[in-house]
Amino acid sequence: MSNVVDFDEALKVVRGQAGSLHKLETDGAPLLECINRVLAEPVVADRDQPPFERSTRDGFAVRAEDASGPRRLIGQIRAGERWTSAPLQRGQAIEIMTGAPMPQGSDAVVMVEHVELGDGSIRLLQGRMVRTGENIVRRGSEARAGDVVLAEGTVIGGAEIALAAACGRSGLSVFRRPRVAIVATGDELVELDETPDEQQIRNSNSYGLAALVAKAGGDAVRLPIARDRSDDLERLILEARSCDLLLLSGGVSMGKYDLVEEVLHEMEAEFFFTGVRMQPGKPVVFGTLPASGGFPAQFFFGLPGNPVSTQVTFHCFVEPLLRAMGGAEVSPPRFAQATLGEDVAGKPGLTRVLPARLTCDWARPEVRVVVWQGSGDLAANARANCYAVLPPDVERFRAGDVITVLLR
Repeated sequence: MSNVVDFDEALKVVRGQAGSLHKLETDGAPLLECINRVLAEPVVADRDQPPFERSTRDGFAVRAEDASGPRRLIGQIRAGERWTSAPLQRGQAIEIMTGAPMPQGSDAVVMVEHVELGDGSIRLLQGRMVRTGENIVRRGSEARAGDVVLAEGTVIGGAEIALAAACGRSGLSVFRRPRVAIVATGDELVELDETPDEQQIRNSNSYGLAALVAKAGGDAVRLPIARDRSDDLERLILEARSCDLLLLSGGVSMGKYDLVEEVLHEMEAEFFFTGVRMQPGKPVVFGTLPASGGFPAQFFFGLPGNPVSTQVTFHCFVEPLLRAMGGAEVSPPRFAQATLGEDVAGKPGLTRVLPARLTCDWARPEVRVVVWQGSGDLAANARANCYAVLPPDVERFRAGDVITVLLR
């Protein structure tokens, strides 16, 4: 059953499976309830954007061909107004505010700070020139009426909400959120309303995964803890079959009571990989359960039980699949580049994905690995805001090296 793959190969496998997904059902939602949902139909511009030629500066509407002599002020246009008098003539100027429509006859805007004001007139400052089209946005230059401005599959954020609103959309058609079953495994786990004995730990993975699922656009369904018995684990896996995706945490290592792979194998699961050469997160499992009992085939991930490993493997593998399940375009995890702020050791044969802190100024982003006590260190993971991704077989990465970071 063993099929341990390199980190790059695991990313390709997940992306390939994401590309085979069928679209979920759609529904309509009010505009502000569409945040972090995925658009199920294109949004088109209902009119030209902008719908008129508009000024991008506070200043004066003029004819650029006029000589640099004085121009007589004949009026003012504020945003929301339009010029209804005669077209602008040679030697004239109209005071205009940012966002106001250009008056007929004008073809440029001179900024306030580039003129000197006289008695009812303006004159360009010494050495200043004005060119046709200066400080003007042309009608329809952003979009023409009927143009697609948001494509199906777009994840909706603040910018998309604003654009849809500008097109007069008070609601949108979006894909249903995927339902994600979460099963934490282990006899050592207790729920939050229980007092743990000295040898027990609270079921933090279930809550952490639920939060990550929600952020990635899914609806989390937290199921009870699965005890380290095959029958209990199978019962909860069957209970999860009504969901679109199954996440199991723990039970995927090589211990005597790590039963996840064994139970999934007995349920005729197909495994795409049973481990990834990475640290932390090496025991991660990915596959699919066959259609059964009236339910369609179901993707599953067996995630390592140590909480940092759980979250690292979620960001690397679960999140791209989950977003695609929700209708978004198939894409890799959110990688970026940053300069390493300190020396860090590599690991022979393993891609290291380490909790790290990314800091940015105007010049360049810098990343430093967070001091941690291994893959069970939730406090270190909370201090991090990204992960440093260090490829295998490099003995040492030096301060100043440009490396990949995984955003979260």
